[in-house]
Amino acid sequence: MPLNIPGILAPFQLLWNPRIILPNVIVTDIRQLDFLALRKAGYRGAVFDKDNCLTIPYKDTLVPELQDSWKECREAFGECNVLIVSNSAGSRDDPGGIQAESVSHHLSAPVLYHGSPKPAYRCISAIRAYFSSLPNPIQDHELVVVGDRIFTDVVMANRMKRRVTCATGEPEKISSIRDREDGPLAVWTSGVWQKESMVMRWIEKCLVDVVARRTNGKYEPSDSQEVFTKSPPQPKVTQGKIPLIMKQCWSLLRKK
Repeated sequence: MPLNIPGILAPFQLLWNPRIILPNVIVTDIRQLDFLALRKAGYRGAVFDKDNCLTIPYKDTLVPELQDSWKECREAFGECNVLIVSNSAGSRDDPGGIQAESVSHHLSAPVLYHGSPKPAYRCISAIRAYFSSLPNPIQDHELVVVGDRIFTDVVMANRMKRRVTCATGEPEKISSIRDREDGPLAVWTSGVWQKESMVMRWIEKCLVDVVARRTNGKYEPSDSQEVFTKSPPQPKVTQGKIPLIMKQCWSLLRKK
């Protein structure tokens, strides 16, 4: 697979915006997401990664264990409102869109055709164009973005967010102005169905932990973690075993 230049450059954005890699919700896999609760909260559409999120890498069929959750998701949002955005199927590495058609057939959901890989801003524009073209257009803040990679899926979701200024009033006090982020809910599926790029995944997890500690003291994704999640699925999807020496090094770094 060709180099994902936008993905490689994404870590440099940490220099001025470290929170770009922090997800709002962390789950093992999509079975832990409460799609009905998301719909009731006002989310009307969803963007999903494919490999190791919905399918085994390089396969086009849904992981059997996800059948019920995937059905619940499509029923909650509506089939046209659930979009698959992959850096394989539907990308420029998919000549003629053959794989995209196969994935769309097996998963019963549209696959986005895009010329730039996630988390490129051109890919974001293509996502926005798709949801804007629907009979009932969906805005960024009505989307849930779900994926298993920090530097592609989570970064893309956070790049779609924007700062908005709103007024807040408190009893016996003058209303104040504060900033908040308005955009998609970034969901990170931390489990893997088949081991792939495990060292890079470990690095991503470590960076999330470091940035969270530096910004919040400890990692607390958001109130959304409790509101939109269920109990972890059983049996659990593989979390990915990290070599012992890497675990020991990380433990030493955290003590310093």
